[in-house]
Amino acid sequence: MEAMPAKDVIADALNTTTLKQQLYQSQKVYKRRTWLLVAPLLLFILVSFVVPIASVLMKSVANPEIRAGLPTLTAMLSRWDGASLPDEATFQALVSDLRLARANGQIASVAKRLSYESPAYRSLIMHTLRAAPDAQSGTRAALIEALPQWGDVTVWRSVQRASRPLTSYYALAVFDRKVDIRTGQITHLPEGQALYVDVLLRTLLMAAVVTLICVALGYPLAYWLAKQPAGRANLLMIMVLLPFWTSLIVRTASWIVLLQSGGLINGALLHTGIIDKPLVLVFNRVGVYIAMTHILLPFIVLPLYAVMKGISPNYMRAAISLGAHPFTAFWRVYVPQTYAGVAAGGLLVFIMAIGYYITPALLGGPGDQMLSYFVAFFTNTTMNWGMAAALGSQLLIIVILLYIVYLRVTRTQAELAAH
Repeated sequence: MEAMPAKDVIADALNTTTLKQQLYQSQKVYKRRTWLLVAPLLLFILVSFVVPIASVLMKSVANPEIRAGLPTLTAMLSRWDGASLPDEATFQALVSDLRLARANGQIASVAKRLSYESPAYRSLIMHTLRAAPDAQSGTRAALIEALPQWGDVTVWRSVQRASRPLTSYYALAVFDRKVDIRTGQITHLPEGQALYVDVLLRTLLMAAVVTLICVALGYPLAYWLAKQPAGRANLLMIMVLLPFWTSLIVRTASWIVLLQSGGLINGALLHTGIIDKPLVLVFNRVGVYIAMTHILLPFIVLPLYAVMKGISPNYMRAAISLGAHPFTAFWRVYVPQTYAGVAAGGLLVFIMAIGYYITPALLGGPGDQMLSYFVAFFTNTTMNWGMAAALGSQLLIIVILLYIVYLRVTRTQAELAAH
């Protein structure tokens, strides 16, 4: 075979290099255009989603009350060793800062923040200015004589801990933990004060029950819809989506009318003789389950219907023609192909259920309130943004963990299907 001249080899190499450069430049321009197209959406997500969530997360560890209300005392306590009582200058800084905080309307927030460390600290702060002498000298002795708590090093350690820029108080409180004011160790809250772990478990339990009910009802409904002709299926799907056209509050209030003792359901059961006295179906967990299932059921029907519509009936026919029982063919051939829809719909329903507030608040009793109820309580009633943010962070962490589990499950299923 005759060898190519050297100049032809060089020309081919140059042409190949030029082609690669042109391809690289075109890909670079394509990527730049793609980023420019999605930049407005990314900016919108950043401004309306990421930044608010980050600010909420920061509120769960932020500790601004003491630093803003008692700035001089905060600076002096940052240099205090915590071993012995502070000196006279620190006591004078306490009094002067409290007087300034009272003038600026900040003394209530200071007392409220310190009451988180110990309920007795609220009255201690409120009575300090009454016991403080008018003269600058002798402040330490006068305060300790009038309010012996100021002579306890533990109180000053609590004030020092509360004056730090970041705090673990809210993050510990939502798990029924606190820092012991005597030892500085993390301890359990007393049994009468422990609340939020039970609320979290209740929230997860109620969301799981609603999710299972939705799967049990939504799976056969989606299967039936997928087997209908296109025109009839579209009409029936409109009926499934009909609840979306009604306000959530209106739907919840309607269930109160239906489920109450003199409502339509109890009236029909009494009229037919099935029951002798009205059933208690409202203001308890039964009513919450019924209303939440009604509201969330379409969210699992839609992904299941989309998956089932794409499954060819030939798989079932082939399994039955090979001797499999119809139920065995359905369970071992058809159902595994719908796992993606079940996982997506179940995850969507569960995530929405753990954040429900209106339905449990209107239809449930005191023992049926979920985590979002307490988020609203701390936000709107007590204005405790730290606790509200910490409870909201719990929900956010749960959602992220569920999403990670979902990604791993779907990835494993995809790998198994590929093999």
